Amino acid sequence: MFVLELTYTAPLDAVDAVLPDHVVWLEEQYEKGVFLASGRKNPRDGGVILAVGEDRDRIERLVAGDPFAVAGVCAYRVTEFIATKTAPELARHRQTLG
Repeated sequence: MFVLELTYTAPLDAVDAVLPDHVVWLEEQYEKGVFLASGRKNPRDGGVILAVGEDRDRIERLVAGDPFAVAGVCAYRVTEFIATKTAPELARHRQTLG
């Protein structure tokens, strides 16, 4: 599992100009089952996405294709973690230490 933290690197008007394309990209990842939750940070200086994926390289390639990243309006910080406990709704994403 991965926490994807976005930090805006451009003024909000530049971010908002790319927002519709970013939302389409988010929706595509939800349809594929990659994203579990996402939203803006408060204060609005970026966002957070909870994602699942086979490996870090795949996630890194995925975020490189985010219209925000392509337009250069955000930087990503990718944190991988082992989800050994989850809410019941996320049970299928639980992992074991090995």
